[in-house]
Formats: sequence, C-alpha cells, structure tokens
Amino acid sequence: MKKVFWIIILCLALQSCGTKKYANPHVIITTKVGDIELELYQKQAPKTVAAFLAYINEGLYDDASFYRVLNASDQASDAPKANLIQGGIWQTNPDKLATLKGIPHENTHHTGILHKNGTISLAREAPGTANSEFFICIGDQPGYDSGGANNPDKQGYAAFGRVISGMDIVIKIYNMNQENQSFDPPIPIYGIKEL
Repeated sequence: MKKVFWIIILCLALQSCGTKKYANPHVIITTKVGDIELELYQKQAPKTVAAFLAYINEGLYDDASFYRVLNASDQASDAPKANLIQGGIWQTNPDKLATLKGIPHENTHHTGILHKNGTISLAREAPGTANSEFFICIGDQPGYDSGGANNPDKQGYAAFGRVISGMDIVIKIYNMNQENQSFDPPIPIYGIKEL
C-alpha cells in the first residue's frame, strides 16, 4: 500500500513540473524601489512578447534603469499629453542598444491591447524600430493607440502586456525626482526575470 501511495505522489509531482504556472508569461521587474509584476499577452502580440522574453533570458535588463518620465507639467502646452515611465538600456548599455534589430510593429489595431492604466508597451521612432526600450502607462493613454494623437504616423505603439502587481511601485517611481522628462538620478532596474 505504501508503494502505491509513493507512486501516486511521484506521478503528481512529475505532472505538476510539466504544467505552466500561468496561461500567459509573467515577469518581474526588480527595481531599487520594489518589484513590478507583468502579464504578457503572447497570443495577441507574439513577435513583441517573444523579443522581450529573449532579451530577458539573455540578461539584457540586468543593471538597466527607468530613465524617462512624462507628466502634464513637463510637456509642451501644444502637444498631446501623456503620463508614463520609460525604461531599458538606453543609458546603461547604449552600445548594446545600437546593435539590436527592430521588432516588427504590432499595433493596437491588430492586437486589441489598448494603452490603459498599467499597460506596458515598446518605445519607438518609426514603425519597426522598437527593440529593448519600454514604457508603462500611468492612467489611460489613448493617444498611443493606433490612430492616436501622440505619434504623427498614427500607427501607435506596440502594447504587449500589463502590470498585475506593483502599480504602487510604478506610481512611486513616477513621482520621483525628475527634470526635463528625465529621472534625476535614473531609477535602477536590477533585472527582469520570467516567473
């Protein structure tokens, strides 16, 4: 009887090892201020999520930073307003950033992922140039969706997930000392890990 019991326990343990913890990938951004947990929508934005996870797995975000902030007080009066924090390796590893290829642009019209409060999205210049740099929305930011006012080409940005825990940390970072849209000093990101 004991032998059957241990065989059942072993089978259950092996079965649990083979199952995923989450339906969608989850990652943790570990910062000087605290942790931010994200859920990534790989079915809606497969290319963006695959690239982000590849960067995480190669340790690209070890010793990165949140370096940029947008709020109502630091944007031109005639520009569409946005509220966000932006991070990546732009300040900490610009040489590596210069070598990264652009990710094919998955805009909100195709993915259905809108720039709502807590959404994570890729920063970019022209469509298809986004790579490691990302931002997290503070409040709803429809100007970053396809057709929105925050980008002249009207292609919007590639949203690919959302904060599910740690929005208080996002707000804490957002409210830290800044000057001319830059955190002063930048907020260290110690790393990003997949759960």
